[in-house]
Amino acid sequence: MADLSSSPSPYANVSQPAMDSKAILKDINCTIEDGFLSTGLPIFYITICVIGLLGNVSALWVFFFNQRKPTSISIYMKHLAMADLLLLLCLPFRIAYHIGQYNWMVKCYFCKIIGAFFYINMYASIVFLGLISLNRYLKITKPLRKFKIHSVNWSSGISKAVWVGTILFMLPFVVASSLKSTETKCFHYRSQSVIAGTMNLVAIMFIFILSLLFLVSYAKIAVKLYNISEGKKKQQIRKVSTRAIMKTFIVLAIYIVCFMPYHIVRVPYVLSQMEIISSCQSKQFLHTANELVLCLSALNSCLDPVIYFFLSNSFRRTIIYTTKGRFNKTFPKTNGVTNSFRSITEI
Repeated sequence: MADLSSSPSPYANVSQPAMDSKAILKDINCTIEDGFLSTGLPIFYITICVIGLLGNVSALWVFFFNQRKPTSISIYMKHLAMADLLLLLCLPFRIAYHIGQYNWMVKCYFCKIIGAFFYINMYASIVFLGLISLNRYLKITKPLRKFKIHSVNWSSGISKAVWVGTILFMLPFVVASSLKSTETKCFHYRSQSVIAGTMNLVAIMFIFILSLLFLVSYAKIAVKLYNISEGKKKQQIRKVSTRAIMKTFIVLAIYIVCFMPYHIVRVPYVLSQMEIISSCQSKQFLHTANELVLCLSALNSCLDPVIYFFLSNSFRRTIIYTTKGRFNKTFPKTNGVTNSFRSITEI
């Protein structure tokens, strides 16, 4: 395998066989096109923006202003909603790119800034989903023990640490993927150095390890809930166990749908950026696949309010009353203090 750390000129070795020269020339002339993505993605992103903004703004309103006593899991959900909202603010720039309005973004380095901002919030969302899952895991499998992670102070501290850690984690990628002055497009396929590509693959490996922990934890949760259900004879208790299973596994389902396809496709995509996969046809296919699965990761911002609906009694009550046109009666106040908040996850 050739040394990818060097970038020799295609004309440096004039004694190369004619076939190799043609292959190099073909690779140089390889142009990655957006095709149907230019029309399909703006529609998809606009839909995500509208639905996601409604869901996450409502969630933040509940978590910030309509809970008297926050819980550990409500802290994680609040920060998850913040990450989703910030990610949604990146989508108008992607919409502008796909409809051809991106020249000003290239000149102002918005491509680099918005790209980094998008991934900071995406990975923050992944970590907060992991913390919500860890919270559920400990409460279900070890219900008699009290862990520090269940305290509000610890949850707040961990959430702040997640933001700081995610930003620091993304800084090397920002430096390694500096926007070249010759580039004329945003959010488009481009080559990466060996260092930048390796850093991406390491990040992907971290997500795969996290995903494995997800699956192991939820397998143990499933066994625990099944044993509880089998040990009960009454039909009503069985129904409660079924609802507990549904509430618990909604987090795993959303994680798998939104983030696993993206990171699976990301492996060959990064390899193509590093020229390990050099076929022009393969690069075109991987570019299209990468943009489609990236949409799924953005879709997480729309689906996370489903988690709040199942796991937060306050959020669910707000949605139900709002739908019925009784928003003003959702949280009647007495002397400026709202009704107490009790998350149904505190089992």
